[in-house]
Amino acid sequence: MDPMHLYERLPLFGTGITLGLWLVAIHLLMLLKAESTQTFLKKLPRNHPLGQVILAFGLLWFWLLVAPPGKGILHALSMDLGEFNGLKRYLRYLVPLSIIAVGIAVKEFLAVRALGLVGLMAAAPLLNAAFLKDPQSRLLIPIFAFALIIASLYCVGMPYLFRDAVTWATATRTRWRALCLGGLGYGIAVIACALLFWRGF
Repeated sequence: MDPMHLYERLPLFGTGITLGLWLVAIHLLMLLKAESTQTFLKKLPRNHPLGQVILAFGLLWFWLLVAPPGKGILHALSMDLGEFNGLKRYLRYLVPLSIIAVGIAVKEFLAVRALGLVGLMAAAPLLNAAFLKDPQSRLLIPIFAFALIIASLYCVGMPYLFRDAVTWATATRTRWRALCLGGLGYGIAVIACALLFWRGF
């Protein structure tokens, strides 16, 4: 297996463009379709079928990380776990079983917990893409990644706070608009830094 994991080979420029476009698209949608997105977010914690889909996606992502080394798409994300490599053979069977077990057993706030899982998985490639790169503006990505980690941990451990946060954010039109513009501005800043400073990194 290549000693450098795929995450370690992610370019700062490409990662920045992708993150920036995602932030702009999400917050632009929230700004232009405020009523529908607010309704969706309010219903999300109790949306069990969607929670099962998000959970399956997150655990499948994790399953690819613990896949045995080899060639092909199923092995592209295989990660060296060091002294825990011996656990891989068990995790390859436990992860699919946990998708079924958790999807059936967990009824409360499954979508929020699953979203937290995906957030934790997404933080790793973001941090790797910005690790030890020269431009100081790269810190825009780790700042977002650490905020994502903290929010995701709360989603997994205290999912009811997601409901409270949505209630707070949607309480007034001005507050919702300010939050959307803040996220939109952050995305534009990431894209601008990528185009101006991150080429070649």
